[in-house]
Amino acid sequence: MNSLQTTEHQLISNIANIITAARQQVRQTVNIAMVQSYWEIGRLIVEEEQQGEQRAQYGKHLLQAISQRLTEMFGKGFDVTNLRNMRLFYLAFPIRDAVRLELSWTHYRSLIRIENPQARQWYQQEAIENNWSSRALDRQISVLYYERLLASQNKALVTQEAEQKTEPLKESIHDYLRDPYILDFLNLQDKTYQENQIEQAIISNLQDFLLELGKGFAFVERQKRIRFDDEDFYIDLVFYNFKLKCFLLIDLKIGKLKHQDIGQMDTYVRLYDEQFKGEDDNPTIGLVLCSEQSEAVAKYSVLADRKQIFSSKYVAYLPTEQELERQLTTSVMQLREAAAMYKVKYN
Repeated sequence: MNSLQTTEHQLISNIANIITAARQQVRQTVNIAMVQSYWEIGRLIVEEEQQGEQRAQYGKHLLQAISQRLTEMFGKGFDVTNLRNMRLFYLAFPIRDAVRLELSWTHYRSLIRIENPQARQWYQQEAIENNWSSRALDRQISVLYYERLLASQNKALVTQEAEQKTEPLKESIHDYLRDPYILDFLNLQDKTYQENQIEQAIISNLQDFLLELGKGFAFVERQKRIRFDDEDFYIDLVFYNFKLKCFLLIDLKIGKLKHQDIGQMDTYVRLYDEQFKGEDDNPTIGLVLCSEQSEAVAKYSVLADRKQIFSSKYVAYLPTEQELERQLTTSVMQLREAAAMYKVKYN
């Protein structure tokens, strides 16, 4: 490497360090503001609830009323579930100085579910000292790391295993900034952060295909986020069929279709009916599409107690599985041809 190349390499390295430091500063600033704000919101909710017997009945509707108003003012991020988490956050950490700002809101959503205060404090400290990502913390809680350490005669072995399992779960700045809770807090749209390029290309073709069928389909949304408790799910495509008066959910899987994929879609259908279906709408239909090499599979998913409704009314207006398989195969072949032109590997 000559002197000019060395100088260029050093310049790029210096610039990269500045960018990395700036991103870390953004992360820290957002994290501190978010954690402090949610702790304060939790405190205000608890204090409002504790103002005496006269407010007991009012308290039952308090979170719903707050959620509706805050959502109108600030957008997503203030649904009843998240407000309930803020309330639990304050109850689990009533002393403000005990809230360590090195951890994110996602960390604290896991910690507040630990009933044992000693275990909660231990996990909090370990997460800070070992720089655990929120996924790593979830993993350690789920495998009862604290309890296993207390019971084990060979604590070094348990610790070594924990370190090995959490190493692949490290969090990058990219992962952190696309966290849906961060995006909600900043009132940013999250769709573009969640889409995979290959899946997006196939989904675009399928969207055009369904709209061209002319059987009453209207496009609703891509990457539709639905929330259940503390989990966020993303549905690739949502349509509404005016002839059937029902929603159609589409989820694309790259790889073989598994039984759990159908089970997951059943969950999506149930949640979507609970959260979005109108009183005059018919039950929602789920469609799972799977593409693997030259094989294409399409499976409609309906809850067991609705199969009769599905078979008697819906089939005439929905594309058949064979039609969907042909369209999916065509989309994949087009993708492969395009990828070959640009020498991109596509599995």
